[in-house]
Amino acid sequence: MTGPAADPVPPDPSTTHFGFTEVPAAEKAQRVARVFRSVAPSYDRMNDVLSGGLHRLWKSFAVRQAQVRPGMRVLDVAGGTGDLSRAFARQVGPGGQVILTDINDAMLTEGRDRLLDQGLPVASALCDAEQLPFADASFDRVIVSFGLRNMTHKDRALASMTRVLRPGGQLLVLEFSRIWAPLAPLYDAYSLNVMPWLGERIAGDGDSYRYLAESIRMHPPQEELAAMLRAAGLVRVQWFNFAAGICALHVGVRP
Repeated sequence: MTGPAADPVPPDPSTTHFGFTEVPAAEKAQRVARVFRSVAPSYDRMNDVLSGGLHRLWKSFAVRQAQVRPGMRVLDVAGGTGDLSRAFARQVGPGGQVILTDINDAMLTEGRDRLLDQGLPVASALCDAEQLPFADASFDRVIVSFGLRNMTHKDRALASMTRVLRPGGQLLVLEFSRIWAPLAPLYDAYSLNVMPWLGERIAGDGDSYRYLAESIRMHPPQEELAAMLRAAGLVRVQWFNFAAGICALHVGVRP
């Protein structure tokens, strides 16, 4: 005979995961910052190598799904080297605005300089996605691409991004997700072994790419992330899987 089940132990809010390692929540942002300062110069080249160029197709789909029109205001959160800001800047035209943000100074500088070199003077802001320094209801579109999984408090970041959306505006989250289960062993072998090896050989930093591979495993799967978007106040939430779920685009609308 057994007694009543014990109540589940709630997660410790003072700690979080950095890849597979449990760390104090206050330290995660600093650790992630060190990773991206290291990989910033080779970030796009490594993305091409590791995904076989597929990340460009996934980003192109996200840009089309956003349906940005001339005159719109677009916020590119954790926009890094500026791939999406580049596309949106050409779509909003002179009457619109795109703002590129990142919490990491090295990534933001890399993106801003590349955009300037291409004749696109996109505004940029060094800021934390969990505390965006913009007015309520000030953007038509907010997008975060391969950045949400690195944020310490994803729920706070989603709430912050929802806050700055205008009613009817869309939040788009492009992120690695949960692959179709039968393919998981092969994918794990590649990302947990080959990715760090390539990171060491090409970028001279296997540890950073080991963290990036591990962070994918700790990110919420499709259904759970959709629930988080709804909890942030978004409606009509849907997602699109790519490459059997390796990556997914989530979209929600602010009512």
